[in-house]
Amino acid sequence: MLLMIRWLMFFSGLTLLGLGNAIAVKVQFLGLHPWEVLNVALFQKFGFTIGTWSVLSGLFLVVVSLLIDRKYINIGTFLNALLLGPIMDFFLWTDILPDATYTWLDYLIIFVGILLAGMGGGIYVASGVGAGPRDGFMLTISDKTGLSVSRARIIVESFILLIGFLLGGPAFIVTFLYTFIQSPVFQRTLFYFRKNLQKMDEKSTAVGTAIQK
Repeated sequence: MLLMIRWLMFFSGLTLLGLGNAIAVKVQFLGLHPWEVLNVALFQKFGFTIGTWSVLSGLFLVVVSLLIDRKYINIGTFLNALLLGPIMDFFLWTDILPDATYTWLDYLIIFVGILLAGMGGGIYVASGVGAGPRDGFMLTISDKTGLSVSRARIIVESFILLIGFLLGGPAFIVTFLYTFIQSPVFQRTLFYFRKNLQKMDEKSTAVGTAIQK
């Protein structure tokens, strides 16, 4: 039962993350997360879809992480790399998301997208099924360089943002607000769901022990 809940959390979190990213793409002129700046830039320059580039960049990071250290690579990492992009493409393809109005409402739209993405990330990581390719890569870099995870994230995402910007990606003021909005939402959501999952695990273990006695 607990395993089913973990997988439900994992896929629900990925869906929310993909939805949040897709909503943000609709008002991309305000700026996107560094990784999405790169994915949109590659889409505009070489074609395919934004989701396809998300998959390709995710798989590239998985390969690099495998070559450096396999500690953070498992089935959840591959599923994240393969599914997040198509989920984003699905929401963009359905055309159910609000379009840019070029008014103050666009800030509300992107705020909702950032909020959903932060919650989704927290939920899928809390499931314990596995870190995504980007998170796993950050952790690997942190381990190998001795940098803190936050510093490793800043360095890697700054490098990715620079590449995406040079390729013509949508980097603007909201790009630099992602860390201040999405990260706290991610952390609070992760803490909440991880804490409740641990409680369920402890309760299940206690019941199992009682039955054995």
